Amino acid sequence: MTANNILVLGYGEMGHAMEYLLGSHHRLSFWARELDTDLEQLAAEAEIVLFCLPVNPHSEVLARIRPRLQPGCLCLSIAKGLDEQGRSAAQIFAEQLPDSAYALLYGPMISEEIRAGRPAFAEVGTPQDRIFERVRELYRGSRLYLERSDDIAGISWSVILKNVYAMAFGMADELRLGDNMRGYLAVAALHELDRIAERMGGQPRSPFHLAGLGDLITTATSEDSHHHELGRRLARGETDHISGEGVHTLQMVERHGLFDTADYPLFRLIGELVKNPADLEQRLLAHVERVFSMP
Repeated sequence: MTANNILVLGYGEMGHAMEYLLGSHHRLSFWARELDTDLEQLAAEAEIVLFCLPVNPHSEVLARIRPRLQPGCLCLSIAKGLDEQGRSAAQIFAEQLPDSAYALLYGPMISEEIRAGRPAFAEVGTPQDRIFERVRELYRGSRLYLERSDDIAGISWSVILKNVYAMAFGMADELRLGDNMRGYLAVAALHELDRIAERMGGQPRSPFHLAGLGDLITTATSEDSHHHELGRRLARGETDHISGEGVHTLQMVERHGLFDTADYPLFRLIGELVKNPADLEQRLLAHVERVFSMP
């Protein structure tokens, strides 16, 4: 295995997880706003830049480092949200790095489990075999298991939207609606994910893989999941500090009219419940009644 100079942007939970996965085989440097490090200088020395940041700062950070990146530098993002313009990480990379190598890394990758040495899984979003092989070589010897997808739009929208649906699972679990309800939510969420992802440019059945179904089940059922916990809190009537990538996604879809939520009743209901969780149980059960009363 060839050691790489890797710049990790962000030193939160996923930054620490990437340090665990890569630190023994590669030369790592870290940048975050709270760290006293020179971003531009670190970028100039990097062979790989790993974005462990939310999507919002991607554009600003890229504008700073793009002139300093060496030829052949690979930019790799794990961000699973939208920026304030309603753009995914893939869209920002395509706009700002049209002639550079980049890829997405999406799937069931809970930081606590990675740092405990447990297996994690991801799709590498890239249309190029050589970039996939480069990423696979990067993580060789770790317990992050990778497969390739050239469906960039499909895997992007799968991971972006699954955070929204995960909140519904938290709501149902807090209300003790049972395993049967969890099974219904899994089916309903996956069908809507499939339709939305295709509408947004993805391939049919794109969400039936690691970045979609795999990450949905992980995020929707894990006790370590932030979005599952948000759903629980909403079911308890707690409305303070309800924030996260899923909440922000709901806001961006509405603000920018990214798609008509009326076509996706569960997605729309979750958005309404996040805004106003009053009578949450009754409204969730009424949704089920409507679905199953349709001819």
